[in-house]
Amino acid sequence: MEAIGIGVMVSAVIVVWFLVNTIKILKQYERGVIFTLGKVPMEGGVKGPGMIILIPGIQKMVRVSLRTVTMDVPSQDVITRDNVTVKVNAVVYFRVIDPRRAIVEVEDFYYATSLISQTTLRSILGQNQFDDLLSNRESINAELQKVIDEQTEPWGVKVTAVEVRNVDLPAEMQRAIAIQAQAERERRAKIIHAEGELQASTKLGGRRCDQQEPDSASAAIPSDPDGDRRGKELDYHLSPAHRPVDGIPENGRKENLATVTQQSEKKKRGPAIGRSPLLLRQ
Repeated sequence: MEAIGIGVMVSAVIVVWFLVNTIKILKQYERGVIFTLGKVPMEGGVKGPGMIILIPGIQKMVRVSLRTVTMDVPSQDVITRDNVTVKVNAVVYFRVIDPRRAIVEVEDFYYATSLISQTTLRSILGQNQFDDLLSNRESINAELQKVIDEQTEPWGVKVTAVEVRNVDLPAEMQRAIAIQAQAERERRAKIIHAEGELQASTKLGGRRCDQQEPDSASAAIPSDPDGDRRGKELDYHLSPAHRPVDGIPENGRKENLATVTQQSEKKKRGPAIGRSPLLLRQ
């Protein structure tokens, strides 16, 4: 009885071991690379998802996930093209599109993709200016994704996106950037102030021109005939010496008026008494 019990137990263990090594269940996002006597055939070498039956001792399966993997690239010391030292880290998104090549062509596709991402990050950022690293993130990310994807394509790995996450600057560089930004703001403020003064002067000049136009318009208004008649009557009542002479300019009228006044004063005084003819002639 004891021997029968031991035999049943051994048989049960063998059956369990056989079932465990024979029946494999793969999830929806998993694929199984089947090695038959150490080889992976081109057709039928990748199976799944669902239940897979293997031949114990002859076939072996390696699981591969097809989900997108998020990999954090460690911080890298990068020297930009204009000799600025910064620390940059990034995030890489990739997934396996060919499980057979991901297992056969490379030992560990995750570790290999990580190292490729680090070296490519240092190489690409070292070819760019520091200002481009801060302002042209999208173009740099696209270039990183393209270069890394070209290198991982033989492994059956597709890099979908690369994002530069943090750019750590030294304290000296941060102060220099702050000074530069302040100078740029001051320059813009001066330009805006000068433009405002120019616009103000232009508007003031336009207002002065508008104020001078009514004067020129009033000069074109015809004279009043009644006013001219009243002026002539007033000139008639004046003495002949003080009447204006028509046809003579204003300066000539003043000179004639002064001459007539001097002659009238001489007539009132009369001839000079007690003076010799010689002096009078002189």
